[in-house]
Amino acid sequence: MFSKILIANRGEIAVRIIRACKEMGISTVAVYSEADKDALHVALADESYCIGPYPADKSYLDEDKLISTAIVSGAQAIHPGYGFLSENANFAKACRKNGIVFIGPDPSLMEDVGDKTKIKALVSKTKLKPIPGTDVLETPQEALDAAEKIGYPVMLKARSGGGGKGIRLVNGPSELTDMYNLAVAEAKASFGDGGVYLEKYVYPARHIEVQVLADEYGNVVCLGERDCSIQRNHQKLLEETPSPGVSQEAREALMSDVAEAVKAIGYCGVGTMEFLFDRQGNFWFMEMNVRLQVEHCVTEMLTMIDLVKWQIRVAAGVELYITQKDIRTRGAAIECRINALTPGTINMLHVPGGPHVRFDSYLFIGDQVPPYYDSLVGKLIVYAGVRDEAVRKMKAALCELVIGGINVNIQEQLEIISDEKFMDGSYDLTFMEDR
Repeated sequence: MFSKILIANRGEIAVRIIRACKEMGISTVAVYSEADKDALHVALADESYCIGPYPADKSYLDEDKLISTAIVSGAQAIHPGYGFLSENANFAKACRKNGIVFIGPDPSLMEDVGDKTKIKALVSKTKLKPIPGTDVLETPQEALDAAEKIGYPVMLKARSGGGGKGIRLVNGPSELTDMYNLAVAEAKASFGDGGVYLEKYVYPARHIEVQVLADEYGNVVCLGERDCSIQRNHQKLLEETPSPGVSQEAREALMSDVAEAVKAIGYCGVGTMEFLFDRQGNFWFMEMNVRLQVEHCVTEMLTMIDLVKWQIRVAAGVELYITQKDIRTRGAAIECRINALTPGTINMLHVPGGPHVRFDSYLFIGDQVPPYYDSLVGKLIVYAGVRDEAVRKMKAALCELVIGGINVNIQEQLEIISDEKFMDGSYDLTFMEDR
């Protein structure tokens, strides 16, 4: 096992990883930009190093500074969290070249699995059904020709990255050229890769993802599915597990097919396979995320399995002693993402309590929420024995959560979970559009 890990991230996920490391007896190294010098993850880590000014490309995305800091501090491994360099195969290669373990999949596998066109080709050889689409398109004319064959509407999608960046819905040929140029520009700015491809637009549908955990010895377990259909502009707002729209029979079949596909790919680590679930009962494979997900917490609450700890163990070569028969997914868990709508200084903070209520955050009274990074300031998660109780528990927790000094989206989250379609579980990806 590692004795020291550098966390190449900030905010609530850096805090989450540091806490897991402390429980495992692992020393931690925090890195921070000048804007984050007083941040919670800096205070909690055993060591901390400033790696540059607030622009991410001069600090959190500076590969040389991160690796140099790991070497100087004596860290044996780097945990990338999510976002930033978490899916960057070149960074993973640079870590390996310098004798540092990247806590994630093998760099060459990351290149194949992280490329959304390559992973679709890989899973097409398994029982999973990829959404009909194209390889990477070089020109708007190629996109026009392909869309004509696929049939409108279509989705333009970035080959790399995630977080809803580089995605555009195209309803007809008159929109395609402009949308293609916008998607390419956004993908290049967000991920340094302007490659985009086309997919058939599956509509209406639910966004369902399956959490997997695999080791280097070929052992794979599926930790249930999450419903991530509450989204705005392809950005997730709320997640729950299990999905109220998936039957137990369909769930078991999906878990079996996903486990088989993960083994066939040879994946090792924590990962997520994402699907669109249509009204005809088809699970259409979209992509695989090769990192920890923001919404991993609901799976942890449901299964009582610490995904961060297992991500670290697997990277250290520990064999999974958990089998599929050990996975228990009774009850229901819900997560609401708490986003800052304005920057500012936290002058009041009250966190809800009670059994099975969790708030993952980096906030404290006096903390500065800067305008430079992702707006996520916390995640409120609840668990209960049945879904109805989990919904009521989340309402109570949201009403109790107080964050003063900045504007946050607590009221909107209350409105979402109080909506009739959410309460009866009949919602899909059209939910926020309809609202």
